[in-house]
Formats: sequence, structure tokens, C-alpha cells
Amino acid sequence: HGEEKGNILASLKRRAYKLVDGLRKLEGVTCNVPQGALYAFPRIRLPEKAVEEAAAKNIAPDLLYALAMLEETGITVLPGSGFGQKAGTHHCRVTILPPEERVDEVVSKITSFHNSFMAKYR
Repeated sequence: HGEEKGNILASLKRRAYKLVDGLRKLEGVTCNVPQGALYAFPRIRLPEKAVEEAAAKNIAPDLLYALAMLEETGITVLPGSGFGQKAGTHHCRVTILPPEERVDEVVSKITSFHNSFMAKYR
């Protein structure tokens, strides 16, 4: 039991570091390594055009980002606006629960999506 628990916790830690490392490489993204949580909460500095489009649609900018990611990649993230983030900042909540062997694929999809999203709204 103790060994299994240790293996699970070590896997979660590896996933968290790999995910956060990938997120930190993205334009306008800062992220801390989760400390005991099963998700990361990166801050995303969205282009003003994305913020304006979200306002025109009467939705939060990070919801615009999250919905676009879901549509383009099938990856679900939760917009930080639902978690009482500081006004004027944008975040999303990303779980570290994908199977360890698929984390690289998830990071690759997020990276591709993020780069195209940022380019679209520059």
C-alpha cells in the first residue's frame, strides 16, 4: 500500500512539473508548480483584441480562451474567472491528471492552440 501510494504521488509530481514546464514556455503565461493540488492555475496575459472580443460576446476573456481550446483541442480547462481571480487578470485551471504517458501530447496540443490563439488576436 505504501509503495503504491508513493508511486502515484511521484507520478503526479512528474506530471505537474512537465505540464508547468510546458505552460511556462508559452507566450504571456506564468505558472507556479502545484503544491498539493491536482491542477495548475496559470496566468495568461491575453491580447487586447481577445479581451475586446470577449466583451462583445458578453463573456469573460478567459472563458473565450477556454471555449476556444475545448473546440480546437478537445482539452477542457476551467476559466479562472469562476475562481475569484484578481480583476483584470486572466487564468485557467488545468488538471495534472492525464495519464503520464499522454502529458507530452497534452502539452503539445495546448502549445499549438495557444500559439494560434495569440496570433489570431495580436
